Amino acid sequence: MAAYAAASGGAAVTVFEKNEKAGKKIYITGKGRCNVTNDCSPETFLENVVRGEKFLIGAAHAFPPAKTMRFLEENGLPLKVERGNRVFPLSEKASDVTKCFENCCRRAGVRFLFGTCVEEIEKSNGGWSLIANKKRYEADAVIVCTGGVSYPATGSTGDGYRFAKQLGLEVTPLRPSLCGIVCKADWLPQVQGLTLKNVELAAFAGPKKIASFFGEMLFTHFGVSGPIVLSLSALLNRKELSDVSLSIDLKPALTAEMLDKRLLRDFDEAKNKYMRGALCNLLPKSLIEPVLLVAGIPSEMPVHSLTRAQRETLRKTLKGLPLQCVSLRPIEEAVVTSGGVAVKQIDPKTMQCKAHPGLYFCGETLDADAYTGGFNLQIAFMTGYIAGKSSAV
Repeated sequence: MAAYAAASGGAAVTVFEKNEKAGKKIYITGKGRCNVTNDCSPETFLENVVRGEKFLIGAAHAFPPAKTMRFLEENGLPLKVERGNRVFPLSEKASDVTKCFENCCRRAGVRFLFGTCVEEIEKSNGGWSLIANKKRYEADAVIVCTGGVSYPATGSTGDGYRFAKQLGLEVTPLRPSLCGIVCKADWLPQVQGLTLKNVELAAFAGPKKIASFFGEMLFTHFGVSGPIVLSLSALLNRKELSDVSLSIDLKPALTAEMLDKRLLRDFDEAKNKYMRGALCNLLPKSLIEPVLLVAGIPSEMPVHSLTRAQRETLRKTLKGLPLQCVSLRPIEEAVVTSGGVAVKQIDPKTMQCKAHPGLYFCGETLDADAYTGGFNLQIAFMTGYIAGKSSAV
């Protein structure tokens, strides 16, 4: 997007790409379908930004999601909108997004140098010099859009952060965002592979609630993952996780009173069964033993022997199944790198570095990230477009 915007603004543009093809990381986004943006207003977009919201206010109005969608459709990529206003190519092929951008760039006159790794960026004669594959290239302006450090096999190895540091810029600590959470609980191996839908996941620091999300989650070999877990990770990556606990409300649609009535009804129908057989209509099979274990109720206890106090404990467990956090998954596995070039050093109207005229940063190199749902690619597109347009002036 930066290359296209600069070239369409009249600049002679060369893309230095270390990979053998363009947009390699796009191929794995959205499980290969590429959630290109979110069909929402600038205001809703900003509500979904976790860090860098104020910095992105101008960009969100100058190049909102609607402009991204219009740009793609006008350039031959039909789109469709799915649940949560997530926008995908109609073909469901991430490769079509890459082709669309590359075709736009080539039509605008952009030159691509593939397999060309930029090793250094330095000031030179009022402009800039790039050292790539041991050759020196001169430029009036340089746009750094090298991504983060997650999924390094796609070429995201943190080059942009290294360039920024070498030029004396502040880079805030890099942390994983939109990733799984490593947890500990004796019962976790019993539920590995289980997906829960329509549950509420909350995080607490001691008694204080940090945040909660409603939707789908998954138990894994390391702990938990899935959409609401990824969103929660974006808020936990700057916290000491040994102090953080999670709580899963397995029945968020039921009040405590409604759930108690449901339990009484189920237990009345199963009064001649053991407890492990009385929760079949309420819980997935693999989750029954863990819930009873946490509630301190023997699975072989006859239903008719259950006391009122035990039923109360069971109800509380169903409304708040606890998990202790250990850590987030490694940054290499994260969907997004949180942290990066501190935005106070960047002009939000142009994406130009205040201390180094002619040097621009955009996308994941910036300390700006958002929740899952197409918002992070939208950050990349909007900042890329502004950087490209500004650099061509």
